Amino acid sequence: MTTNARTLTLEGWNLRRVLSIVAGLGMIAASVMTIRHFFLANYPKTIFAGSFCDISAFFNCDSSAFSPISAVMGIPLGFFGIFMGALIALGALFPSEAFERTNKSLSLLNVVGVISLLLYSVLHLGSLCLLCSGFYLFSIMSFILFAAYGIDRDTKNPVKRWVRPSLKLLVVFAVIAAAGAYGMIEYHNARKAAQTGTAVNIVKQFFELPKVASPSLLSPYWSVKSTEKFEDAAIQIIEYTDFMCPDCLYLSQQLEKLKKDFAGKINVAIQFFPLDGTCNTVVPEKANLHPGACELTYIAAGNLPRFAEIHDEIWANFASRKDPAWRTALAKKYGTEGAANDPALHELVKKIINTGAEFEKTSEKFSSGIRSTPTMIINNRMIIGTLPYDHLKAIFQALVDEHEGGPKKFIENWVPPVKKKK
Repeated sequence: MTTNARTLTLEGWNLRRVLSIVAGLGMIAASVMTIRHFFLANYPKTIFAGSFCDISAFFNCDSSAFSPISAVMGIPLGFFGIFMGALIALGALFPSEAFERTNKSLSLLNVVGVISLLLYSVLHLGSLCLLCSGFYLFSIMSFILFAAYGIDRDTKNPVKRWVRPSLKLLVVFAVIAAAGAYGMIEYHNARKAAQTGTAVNIVKQFFELPKVASPSLLSPYWSVKSTEKFEDAAIQIIEYTDFMCPDCLYLSQQLEKLKKDFAGKINVAIQFFPLDGTCNTVVPEKANLHPGACELTYIAAGNLPRFAEIHDEIWANFASRKDPAWRTALAKKYGTEGAANDPALHELVKKIINTGAEFEKTSEKFSSGIRSTPTMIINNRMIIGTLPYDHLKAIFQALVDEHEGGPKKFIENWVPPVKKKK
């Protein structure tokens, strides 16, 4: 006997109970896909599995996968989503008062977390993961069902209406969650540890890539400069980038660490490629992908001597990049207020962008090789998308070894012979 005439799960099979199961299963499905994307993005097994901006600047799952809160203590956030979804579905399949009250309390906690993550993604990351959005929608759906039909819904005291979980069930759930979380941590650690072996394969795959010619016009805008002549550095990177692209931000963060690891051995030329039809006609399919990217490019290109500073400041304030007031202040700071109206600068930027059309097709959907950002040409080998730090570091070290005469082909280590006992 329940305390209310109507509940969400305790009155046999009806539409609201079925919808509760759908909400739980939807949360599970979205979370599984989120976890899969997290590992694919952060730990690709091949050089061909990098990720890139191919949806839009706002609807982009990679920025979430690469964010600092994508995992808690090594546990991808999707794990908690799977667990919550499983409780909702099981609570509807095997209903009881205690189970419904507990799930109702957890649904409140879950929706608070969902709203917090949504605000963090939109306001801080400046993007929204479609996979995460699926979880958000099913979580909100579950919360609404509990609010409208859940047990104790007529109780006036909000605490008693929402926070009456079964302590026994909470303990059981906590133990199961802890066991699952431990398994997830172990799996995550295994994927991290496997990066060493994967890095060896990545280097092999990199050197097996066909060489491509350098663009006819190498951009004079370098974010890292170790030698006067571009080809004199052991590591030569031509980076087709877009200052509005979340994946380009991730790559810039990787290169920021790597330029310190390989100080004096790396050159990075920024080959502008804003996915904005205002200045880029090479990829007409993406003319509306990143509005404002051309303006930001002109601001950055307007002061060549201080370009590296502007480049770093844009990435350091990535969340502000869409704000016209911030862009105006940036231009004023570096004296590039009139850059967007400079015909000579427009022509130079256009020539740099148009070099993207010089490369062979890399997809049947696009007519030219450079069609997404970021795209790197590292020592005349093309990588579309991003790679984890460990993979790039392994490639860079191999290039340095090759530049300096190649890695050693053997190990020489003299050990005194062991004397036999008499």
